[in-house]
Amino acid sequence: MVNPTPSYKGHRHPVEVVSHCVWLYFRFPLGCREGEELMLRRGVTVSCETVRRWCAKSGQAYADGLRRRRPRPGDTWHLDEVLIEINGVRRYLWRAVDQDGNVLDVLVQPRRDTKAAKRFMARPMKKQRRVPRVPVTDRLRSRGAAHRKPMPSVEHRAHKGLNNRAENSHQPTRQRERAMKGFRSAGAAQRFLSAFGGISPHFRPRRHLRTTAGHHLETTIRFTVWDHDTENICRPAAA
Repeated sequence: MVNPTPSYKGHRHPVEVVSHCVWLYFRFPLGCREGEELMLRRGVTVSCETVRRWCAKSGQAYADGLRRRRPRPGDTWHLDEVLIEINGVRRYLWRAVDQDGNVLDVLVQPRRDTKAAKRFMARPMKKQRRVPRVPVTDRLRSRGAAHRKPMPSVEHRAHKGLNNRAENSHQPTRQRERAMKGFRSAGAAQRFLSAFGGISPHFRPRRHLRTTAGHHLETTIRFTVWDHDTENICRPAAA
């Protein structure tokens, strides 16, 4: 399902306020009420419900715009799932990342059997329009069974230690899950994490690989990209 491009038409606040609220919500472990308070400190009066609607309306469009700017992902894909609890019901959050930690896809599913693994493995291949050179998973048997049919000639590496890249990529989600006191529904979790996976990594450059000056320069560039995209992705509709 393709999300329609949102418009700023009818908004009482300018695009800078809208994009700043969306940035605060997806970049830091904050709720809508904290975003409301931070904006009030800056002299802008918005309600927490307004912040929530802005994030729901524009978050995915911003994330898609940032993804289109990224270079092509690597050919080594790490796939893993983690248990999450939604209203007392167990669900599994599946995630695929490349060797550099770039998020390829996320999917919330009720199971982690072979059928669920096949469904998830097909999603990043469809989006990237290619198969990975090396898929890396843990040792769960359903991973191997799901891999054999769509990628019979591709080497599959199943080892717990090799899959730390995917396991570590779950940490920001865990942090947000605690701040939000859990997700309300599987659909809400899917919508939030799809946008979160596109926006949050954009503002998390690999700082340990750069000097302080280099990190500041890279962060400034990423803010410039964010400002440009948020102003042009959702242009006001013509009157």
